[in-house]
Amino acid sequence: MTARSTDLALEARELVKTYPGGRGKPVVTALQGLSFTAAAGSIFGVLGPNGAGKSTMVKILATLSRADSGSAYVAGVDVRRDPDRVRHLIGFVAQKQVSDPMDTGLENLVLAGRLQGLRARAARVRAEELLGRFALEEAAHRQVKTYSGGMARKLDVAIGLMHRPQVLFLDEPTTGLDPQARAELWAEIQRMARAEQLTVLLTTHYLEEADHLADRLVIVDRGRVVAEGAPAELKSQLHGDAVVVELRDGAQVPLALEALGRIEGLRELTTEPTPEGAAVRARADDGARSLPDALAALDAAGVRVASATVARPSLDDVYLRHTGHSLARGDRSVGSAADSDRSMEAVR
Repeated sequence: MTARSTDLALEARELVKTYPGGRGKPVVTALQGLSFTAAAGSIFGVLGPNGAGKSTMVKILATLSRADSGSAYVAGVDVRRDPDRVRHLIGFVAQKQVSDPMDTGLENLVLAGRLQGLRARAARVRAEELLGRFALEEAAHRQVKTYSGGMARKLDVAIGLMHRPQVLFLDEPTTGLDPQARAELWAEIQRMARAEQLTVLLTTHYLEEADHLADRLVIVDRGRVVAEGAPAELKSQLHGDAVVVELRDGAQVPLALEALGRIEGLRELTTEPTPEGAAVRARADDGARSLPDALAALDAAGVRVASATVARPSLDDVYLRHTGHSLARGDRSVGSAADSDRSMEAVR
């Protein structure tokens, strides 16, 4: 018997996963002792850039890959010892479209239900229910190739729900969608989680998505969890305001740091490149009061400023605090091989 008595929907303990580099390249370490827990009935976010190990982690939990070491449980079931049982407990929505573009939306859903063991009538009833829930009734008999990106993504989520799973994995569900389609899918995910009374694990590199949807989240960087908590809790740990000054010339960073270092009330100065030049970030107890002094000091030093902002702490500030770099500035390439298509492997 592999099930354990637990109120946790998901549990990962010290997961390690490596991939061979190939052609003389070094081994890629996708996960480096990653651990977390997710409570049943919650939307649990996993935030990090592409290549951080998010998809590798999801594949291990979904029995599509095996960790080199460590353990993982879904609804108390060991994913390594009882993968067949885990597959009946979960729904999985991958980054790429899973529906058949040549079939209709209804046909895709009925097929998914039949593959999960539903009888023909039960599969059709469930399919029609989900088409209504995701506002796809009018497109039920159209080929999926005629759907918009947002409609196709809603159908993918519906496919993952056909057999009423206890846990639904959404791996970067809104990548490639326009802002309106993304907002619509956010609303559907929240409604669906409540209606189905299930746990949702959401991986994303969108700060706003994690902040908006997740009841609790982990921030992952280079295969490790670097921060964990509710979004509001994580942001509240950063006292004061974030002050960001964008420079027109990256070569002026040393001058800028010297000038800003003399401003009383500014602390934790960091820099990062931008497409236009560079940005200097700092924290301040009162950003509105510190910013005029900062701009005056930069002007006196001959530093050319492109823009300056003051804001309350964000998840990007949390990410910056724990990793030393900003997620909002774009994804890094480190470890991307681990989350590429070649990382999909047959379950051994």
